[in-house]
Amino acid sequence: MAFARTCSVALVGVEGVVVEVQADLEPGVAAFTLVGLADKSLSESRDRVRAAVLNSGAEWPQKKLTVGLSPAAVPKCGSGFDLAVAAAVLAAAERVDPKAIADLLLIGELGLDGVVRPVRGVLPAVLIAADAGYRQVVVAEQNAAEAALVPDVAVLGVRSLRQLIAVLAGEPVPDEPPPRPEGDGPGPRGAGWGYPRPAGLYHTFDGTERQPDLAEVAGQRLARRALEVAAAGRHHLFLQGSPGAGKTMLAERLPGLLPPLTRQEALEVTAVHSVSGSLPPGRPLVDRPPYCAPHHSASLPALVGGGSGLPRPGAASLAHHGVLFLDEAAEMSSQVLDALRQPLESGQVVVARSAGVLRMPARVLLVLAANPCPCGRHGSPGGECECLPGTVRRYRARLSGPLLDRIDLRVPVEPVGRAELTSASTGESTAAVAERVLAARERAAARYAGMGWATNGEAPGHELRTRWAPAPGALARAETDMDRGTLTARGLDRVLRVAWTVADLAGHDRPTADDVDAALEFRTGVRRGAGVAGSLP
Repeated sequence: MAFARTCSVALVGVEGVVVEVQADLEPGVAAFTLVGLADKSLSESRDRVRAAVLNSGAEWPQKKLTVGLSPAAVPKCGSGFDLAVAAAVLAAAERVDPKAIADLLLIGELGLDGVVRPVRGVLPAVLIAADAGYRQVVVAEQNAAEAALVPDVAVLGVRSLRQLIAVLAGEPVPDEPPPRPEGDGPGPRGAGWGYPRPAGLYHTFDGTERQPDLAEVAGQRLARRALEVAAAGRHHLFLQGSPGAGKTMLAERLPGLLPPLTRQEALEVTAVHSVSGSLPPGRPLVDRPPYCAPHHSASLPALVGGGSGLPRPGAASLAHHGVLFLDEAAEMSSQVLDALRQPLESGQVVVARSAGVLRMPARVLLVLAANPCPCGRHGSPGGECECLPGTVRRYRARLSGPLLDRIDLRVPVEPVGRAELTSASTGESTAAVAERVLAARERAAARYAGMGWATNGEAPGHELRTRWAPAPGALARAETDMDRGTLTARGLDRVLRVAWTVADLAGHDRPTADDVDAALEFRTGVRRGAGVAGSLP
């Protein structure tokens, strides 16, 4: 009897467990049995591994072969176990030393010719392995840069099973042709996964990338201020206006106002995109806030995650630490929109299925955009809206009260006049506004140091009402709104959060009455006191 073991990782979302891959050879009729709750694609690895071993010039053991994946009760899926299974079989057959693979973690798919192909989810898998104490990882060469993002882990990228055998056996490593470019032929991107362009970027004719600039927006002073407040405090935003007023144009410029991702945030975002197979080619680390804008016909699984079998991340998770923009929000299914209520509060999506439970991060800055009515001309000067009053009410009711109660900033976007559109003067650039946003974020981070949150949009209302209370009398108008029933307890907490962001942007030590009035105006649309104009720079 011959026995060998090595390790791989079973992922469910960005969570998972280290799986021990054991190979056992016994005398008997030649057979290959794979046990350990494997799905269809993993069960088919028996044929892939056998062909890859033979085409790599190694002998296939003519004995009874059993490969076990432990822990057996954990569901395992995907082709990423191929490389570990092949290594365990070769070690059991004494083609390589079993001790050489005992402390290795191997992740990769095998082609029938022995080529090692890239797989999804390498970064979260290596993070899990590092937490479990593994310090040596073998992956496909295309995944090596992604795996190398994890500190204190030695990464070996191989092109073929032949190269891995040579390394493990201490033999000369054969030359192999370089892998095909991603998206060209077989591979994860050629298999129909696809990948988005870098978020919020325009691609010019010479192939360069250009960030859309806020200076290109004509007029829209109130909406521009709302973008600044949303970026500084990570507050959710609702833009309502007629078609062509500039709602989408404004939303596309919001990612440029956000500070760069920290190292930890970048790893979290990259892990989600790795699992979904949407990492841009040549960019193993997502270091800018992502921007995700699904179509208004997107289904519930597409938005929050799900699908048949083990669920997969949706747009809300792909926009983690970035912007989730839902254009034509009133045209979306109410059920789909209301599914966002829990992620907006908790910062994560929890999808339960019979095959398992998926927990994915979803700390997003949500931007909703909608027309005022089906025809889009309700309330517009000279618009001549043709919608009946009941039709307008039903259209607006598609955005439920509980969802809107979680939106901090509600801003009307008025059509731009001819004079503003043809004027040679421009507003502030993205870079200028981003400097103020970064300074406000730094003030908030210093205030909340050691508290577990970094922005005003995350701060608990109880703390803002007690430990960091606004100036005396500043909440007078907000308290009046609560007494009238026009402001809920959650609404008051969100007004306080926005008031602190307005104060941070203005350089105030704590929110003044004008800061709170500006927050109330952003929430209700009714001007209070000096309003937004008197509270922001």
